[in-house]
Amino acid sequence: MYKQILTACTLSGALLFHSCSAPASKQEIDIIPQPKSIETHTGHFAVKNNQTIGYADAKLEPAARYLQELLARGTGYTVNVAEGKGDISLSVTADQGIPGAYTLEVTPKEVRITGNTYGGVISGIETVRQLLPPAIENAANAGRNTEWSIPAVSIADAPRFEWRGFMLDVSHHFYTKEEVKQVLDLMALYKLNKFHWHLTDDQGWRIEIKRYPLLTEKGAWRTFNKHDRGCMELAATQDNPDYLLPESKLKIMEGDTLYGGFYTQEDIKEIVAYAAQRGIDVLPEIDMPGHFLAAVTHYSHVSCSDKPGWGKMFSSPVCPGKDEALEFCKNVYSEVFGLFPYEYVHLGADEVEKTNWKKCPDCQKRMRQHGLKDENELQAWFVKDMEKFFNAHGKRLIGWDEILDGGLSPTATIMWWRNWAGDAVPKATAQGNHAIITPNFTLYFDAQQDKKTLRNVYDYEPVPEGLDEKQKSCILGAQANVWCEWIPSFERMQYMTMPRIMALSEICWVEPSSKNWENFRDKMVAHLPRLEEMGVNYRIPDLEGFHSTNAFIGEGTVEVSCIAPGIRIHYTTDGSVPTEQSALYTGPIKVTETTDFTFRSFRPNGKKGDMVKTRYVKSEMAPATEAPAAEDGLKAVWHEYRGSSCKEIESAPVNGEYIVPDVRIPEEVKGNIGLVLTGYFDAPADSVYTFALLSDDGSLLYIDNELIVDNDGPHSPREVIGQKALAKGLHPVKILYFDYNGGKLQMQAADINGVTTPFPASCFKH
Repeated sequence: MYKQILTACTLSGALLFHSCSAPASKQEIDIIPQPKSIETHTGHFAVKNNQTIGYADAKLEPAARYLQELLARGTGYTVNVAEGKGDISLSVTADQGIPGAYTLEVTPKEVRITGNTYGGVISGIETVRQLLPPAIENAANAGRNTEWSIPAVSIADAPRFEWRGFMLDVSHHFYTKEEVKQVLDLMALYKLNKFHWHLTDDQGWRIEIKRYPLLTEKGAWRTFNKHDRGCMELAATQDNPDYLLPESKLKIMEGDTLYGGFYTQEDIKEIVAYAAQRGIDVLPEIDMPGHFLAAVTHYSHVSCSDKPGWGKMFSSPVCPGKDEALEFCKNVYSEVFGLFPYEYVHLGADEVEKTNWKKCPDCQKRMRQHGLKDENELQAWFVKDMEKFFNAHGKRLIGWDEILDGGLSPTATIMWWRNWAGDAVPKATAQGNHAIITPNFTLYFDAQQDKKTLRNVYDYEPVPEGLDEKQKSCILGAQANVWCEWIPSFERMQYMTMPRIMALSEICWVEPSSKNWENFRDKMVAHLPRLEEMGVNYRIPDLEGFHSTNAFIGEGTVEVSCIAPGIRIHYTTDGSVPTEQSALYTGPIKVTETTDFTFRSFRPNGKKGDMVKTRYVKSEMAPATEAPAAEDGLKAVWHEYRGSSCKEIESAPVNGEYIVPDVRIPEEVKGNIGLVLTGYFDAPADSVYTFALLSDDGSLLYIDNELIVDNDGPHSPREVIGQKALAKGLHPVKILYFDYNGGKLQMQAADINGVTTPFPASCFKH
């Protein structure tokens, strides 16, 4: 029997890859994000009944009340708050530096938190919170005979970036006031301090504007759209009620079932105050001039025609040629400004369908009046006109990176999201503009997850290479975005964001040289019981020990594990969805025939994890191919292709042919990409080989004309791993790949745990 091993090619023969890192030792204190400096001492501070939280400045009273609430909820104790010194003391120093820095001193006698700002004090409070037992998070534990103690420590800490953001889209699917507060609680716990609230889009208007009541009376409600129907289908096919539309967000109107909801202005004020107490600034976004269908449908005089709808790609935008349209936009923002005290406001200005502007006499007249050469410059004119209005009201404008098109004002800030627009951050920062880093390929938390996702977030470096020191100083920080087309419930939203928020907090807080993946992974696992106490529907860490396709010769062994404690794994072999009544995995399973498994993990409370399908294929060594002398590398053919499946690429017109050293996109290939790579894989020895194919969007891997990895379909970066038993020698290989905006493609060797290593160039021949 051949053991499943990883073999990669070298000029001299076979090289075996094994994981060489020893398991990280368990940290006694698990704080996320990792503090800059921490010293542990002997003893602990015991939290007792009738202790006092003292604050040195009246501005810190909200922070003291916040800590009072945290302590009283879990312990059931009476906790007093008073100005002056207390058993726990809060103060602010005049120290400069990035806002959010703090020191924490815990002795058996007292706790002292000193911040360089109000936010710094909150950061210290969150560290104290994490030093307390997880049970502190749950009011059900109040009154139990639990020893509540904080280990004696000295911590000096400061964030790397001032902007540590999280965006929630409440337009595509709506989240209630109480649900938003729970989001803010999680943000605070992990020291995130900027809440970007995407309040309007084509699919729903979520904020009350008193001057224009139809925006919420009509624009906040819709009949089911394709995403609603798609989510309900997923709920059925995946046996996952988290995909169902909550009944509380449905209503019957004139015989139709409508989905929606909105926030009154009083709701907005309440949430903003709730965030402020936790050291979080709230950044509102009213997206315009595009993504404005929920407004122009009910106030059609602000669009270019009286029949707004959908263009080729996006919806009808605002008409920047009409003065009454500009007045409408500014009237909306006038009310918004009064609700949000934070200086920054997000205009949106992304994905604008400009077809109407080309035909609109008002838009063309505006362009002639201001000497604008095209519709990109018309959009830039609109953004700059709105920015002047913002500035006149004491606000600063942020927009998605499309605001660079047609020219950027000196004072605007971009949010970079388009990974294919790689020059956006260098270009903006070279002009002295600030930038916030929020790339869709890593920090869009609505993207489906796999075993690489959390590591990819943790390893992400927000500051692009090649920037000079002045440009680097223009990077405000990083932010994760959650677009909710496919996230209809609060439970599903939590599942998509936790524990990714933990990794986000570390890339925003910790210097790259101080990051350690193994330590973080252990801390993340240690935090899962805290999330259990908080009632958070976190995503169970991926099951490990197998690939998408697993080859064996003679007899194979199925071994499955999960790093999370208390997880039960159920499985089926007939293709059905595993339930808690399905077979329970209790240890290694022997297989002697090709077998398909579907595994699913379950938390102690019965909540389901993702389903994972894997195939164990009984194999014989595929014989090598007789081929003429071959050169290193693969042949790449670029097809002009814009489809959604790899299987149709080769019918598209050819743009060019290239030679590449390994599996990659040739530098010359841009735009609509249908790529076909062909050649040979040179196996140096008889063995079972493991191939990890990563792509954004779809890809397929064939070896010896057999499909080994199926990573097809539109998706964000995703790695799929497969195996095949190969005899020594050349084996025909074919990789198909598609993408629309210069995505990502690579293939690596993988060990049994999915740790990937690049194939040496000599592995590939053509």
